[in-house]
Amino acid sequence: MSNDALDNAITVIHNASLRKAKTVRIPATKTTISVGEILVEEGYSENLREHREGTTRLLVLTLGYAGRLKKPRMTRLVRVSKPGLRIYSNYKDIPTVLGGMGTVILSTPDGIITGREARQRGIGGEVLCYVW
Repeated sequence: MSNDALDNAITVIHNASLRKAKTVRIPATKTTISVGEILVEEGYSENLREHREGTTRLLVLTLGYAGRLKKPRMTRLVRVSKPGLRIYSNYKDIPTVLGGMGTVILSTPDGIITGREARQRGIGGEVLCYVW
């Protein structure tokens, strides 16, 4: 595991989605909480709650599945900006994922928000990840 909490969380969520796990437990940081809330708002996950085990704070994320075949609502979760190579974008150049079918998650001066919301507000920031 690396020292990057968001990268670890993205990897855990993606792997759990591939094996069709119902819930995922990830370390709770401000960044992972914000990204988890966006996943719930955008409909990729069903629920997000905080859990304490002694002094450790964990997030329990309930993943969403659709239909009888239990197809994951979140097909892919990809980290874009990494500690070794930060990727920034102004509001005019915020990328779209799958022609607008996916979601871009940005870290902006106003907090962690989706690309759609950043375009509406006219602010850019660091491109954290893509979800589809």
